[in-house]
Amino acid sequence: MMDEKQKSDVANRLSRIEGQVRGVRRMVEEDRYCMDVLAQTRSITAALRKVENLVMETHLNTCVADAMRSTDQRDQDDKVKEIMTVLADMRKHG
Repeated sequence: MMDEKQKSDVANRLSRIEGQVRGVRRMVEEDRYCMDVLAQTRSITAALRKVENLVMETHLNTCVADAMRSTDQRDQDDKVKEIMTVLADMRKHG
């Protein structure tokens, strides 16, 4: 679970990303140069990856760490499977 500072950081980053997306939509509506639009979409993608990293770090430091410290083998196995699934998906779409 995220603490209040982490939630605030993620929420602020997402708000900035929302603004960037609105800006890109305006650029498209205004027929701006394609390479300029692409530069902005790359920026949005990078910002989203930073959000993913923050959320993943929190998950690893809380839920996964708790599972690994526990004696619940099923919970440990589930957490490892979750992480492997996310990593595989990130590699496929990254």
